[in-house]
Amino acid sequence: MAQVTATAERTIGAPVDKVRELVADYAGTRPRILTEQYRDYEVTAGGKGAGTQAQWKLQATSKRVRDVAATVTEPQPGTLVETDANSSMVTTWTVREAGAGSVVRIETTWQGAGGIGGFFEKTFAPAGLKRIYDGVLGKLAELA
Repeated sequence: MAQVTATAERTIGAPVDKVRELVADYAGTRPRILTEQYRDYEVTAGGKGAGTQAQWKLQATSKRVRDVAATVTEPQPGTLVETDANSSMVTTWTVREAGAGSVVRIETTWQGAGGIGGFFEKTFAPAGLKRIYDGVLGKLAELA
């Protein structure tokens, strides 16, 4: 098994404090910025930042649906880490200052499959997930 990483990043023309607040709002903001690949999104505990628990289905491809049960931690200001209880998937949201605006980065890592399936997963999954994240970041930029 090899580690697979998918990353997307976007500069948003809004103050870092506002963008961090939006990203940490799992109850209000998150459902508004998720794309059609996300289904059955529900906050099960908390709703703002660390301590939040949420679940959803991520339809990455027509055949690949991941059932996510995430717990959120905040190891440092501006960084939220979503750890999936159902897999090795960990998604890190980082919001940092960039001039008068902000840069938001989403990075997801997981242990991929072995063999030929793992080769294809490592080759194609990051680009597919990046496209999904680009859509999420676009909606976040519109909201900010």
